[in-house]
Amino acid sequence: QVQLVESGGGLVQPGGTLRLSCAASRSIFNIYFMAWYRQAPGKEREMVAGLSTIGRTSYADSVKGRFTISRDNAKNTVYLQMNSLKPEDTAAYYCNAFYNGVTYWGKGTLVTVSP
Repeated sequence: QVQLVESGGGLVQPGGTLRLSCAASRSIFNIYFMAWYRQAPGKEREMVAGLSTIGRTSYADSVKGRFTISRDNAKNTVYLQMNSLKPEDTAAYYCNAFYNGVTYWGKGTLVTVSP
């Protein structure tokens, strides 16, 4: 089993930056795939960025060139660096892990981009 705890959300102005963290309750070294999702009010949850154990990344078109996902296996933590934030990035952001055939979710952290 894996517990995931997100942090780092908050209020930021357009053009600003935030770094989200996802701390896992166990080693993430052999968790095959970890990702960040987001869900804006009235919209479906969408994957923002994903990262496999072999370092392969994937990004939603809307965040390419602005967001970067990374992992620190020593700290059991996955990060999402968000630059050049836009109002449309406002959403609850969730950490996701796929391990041993089971998908795990954190409870989310809220990001609000507003003047």
